[in-house]
Amino acid sequence: MLCEIRELADKLAPRLIEIRRHFHAHPELSGEEYQTAAYIAGVLSSCGLQVREGIGKTGVVGDLPGEGGDRHLLAIRTDMDALPIPERTGLEYASRNDGVMHACGHDLHATLGLGTAMVLSGLSEKLPGTVRFLFQPAEEIAQGAGWMVADGVMEGVTGILGVHVFPTIPAGSVGIRHGVLTAAADHLEITILGESGHGARPHEAIDAIWVAAQVVTSLQQAIARTHNPLHPVVLTIGKISGGRAPNAIADCVKLVGTVRSLYPDTHANLPQWIENIVAHICATYGARYEMNYQRGVPSVHNDPMLTQIVELAAQESFGSDRVVYLAEPSLGAEDFSVYLERAPGTMFRLGVGHPDRTNYPLHHPQFEIDESAIVTGVVTLASAAYKYWQTLADED
Repeated sequence: MLCEIRELADKLAPRLIEIRRHFHAHPELSGEEYQTAAYIAGVLSSCGLQVREGIGKTGVVGDLPGEGGDRHLLAIRTDMDALPIPERTGLEYASRNDGVMHACGHDLHATLGLGTAMVLSGLSEKLPGTVRFLFQPAEEIAQGAGWMVADGVMEGVTGILGVHVFPTIPAGSVGIRHGVLTAAADHLEITILGESGHGARPHEAIDAIWVAAQVVTSLQQAIARTHNPLHPVVLTIGKISGGRAPNAIADCVKLVGTVRSLYPDTHANLPQWIENIVAHICATYGARYEMNYQRGVPSVHNDPMLTQIVELAAQESFGSDRVVYLAEPSLGAEDFSVYLERAPGTMFRLGVGHPDRTNYPLHHPQFEIDESAIVTGVVTLASAAYKYWQTLADED
């Protein structure tokens, strides 16, 4: 079976490169992926899949029923939105949408989803159960997965696979991570309320800027001394606004930031931990505060069985030397985790690094991939899909 999958993927490679370059040249922002979705729906329909459009606002779902009658349903999720970044790659197929770029590889992700659907549709008579392809919008704003789930895409799903490009891994290799892969990411807003006064007489006022500075410093220091260093927390205040005039004591300062963590127990306690520190500082200096803590997406925890399936699929397809084991999780966030609240799943990293040039990081205006990674990704996903039912049969 692996030989058939590889043969089909190699045959499709020129077409998949064309598809990926089309997506790259026509990027669309989160929630605006109308043309991308229409293109995807057309390709899926031509492959005989059962296609639903307008799912999760601009998402697309394609079901490929197997002929074995097995009740298990495996989902494969790829995302398709771009970023508000002006492209500086100089490619012939660079973005034609000014100020918008596929700087995170979602053009490749969508191509992998289509390529896997094209390969598996050619072998559907050998599929024991149904594969559901989820083409998700708005991953970059961590909203699309929730939209898709709300529209019922996880009904009946018994397992789900995801993939994300990784420029620090060479093209042709697959990155595997057992356990936690990405962080939970929450949104934090703290407003410090003081009392205004003349800049020459600070003792007659309550300086919100000074109190806010104590809050920021104390939060950073407290992380190192009150949290388990093996369960990391990253708290970043990325925006500070306040004050009315150079010679007036500020009466209001707003702090806006993000809080990231890897482990559920730590994640659960963060709002109260932060508020306790803020409340203590404000009480000490006579200020008041308002705090808005918004839960974002949870962390991605890869399912052991599905992770092993992807690992074995990559090993058998390309050899053990092409499998890279990721020693550390990422403190970046991925709304793939939202699907994992409904079914077990795993996400792997696809190497896209060039062997002979600078590999710029994700979200960089010069980010670009080695297109040989397309076949690697398609073969890994398609092989893992077949191994999914093989593994279930072995367990029964």
